[in-house]
Amino acid sequence: MAESATQPAAVSSTSVWAGRIMSALVVLYLLFDSSLRVMKLAPAVEGAARLGYPESLVVPIGIIELVCIVLYALPRTSVLGAILLTGHLGGAAAAILRLENLWFLFPIGLGVLVWGGLFLRDDRLRALIPLRS
Repeated sequence: MAESATQPAAVSSTSVWAGRIMSALVVLYLLFDSSLRVMKLAPAVEGAARLGYPESLVVPIGIIELVCIVLYALPRTSVLGAILLTGHLGGAAAAILRLENLWFLFPIGLGVLVWGGLFLRDDRLRALIPLRS
């Protein structure tokens, strides 16, 4: 009987698909963002400069972001990817907030989508964080 208490409640296929869609939107946006950095395009370089980062860090940040995205997109490593993306997005939020810019809410919102999408699509996470009704 104790084992059934730790099992997550059955989730509808609608919830699983909602999680997949949320996760896909995050992945697509972050792939776009990281590709701008890896290709060292002007918007990425200018954005980094506004935040006080040297141009030499644009590509390494893009590569780190790509690695995090790949880990998040693979089911076997999705929780690790979500943890790493949380750190990445937290750093982005802090850098933007330092400029007293309200856009710091954007990476926070992305972080919510990262974990919300994963929660809806991953039984392991629902078992770890059971929500009570």
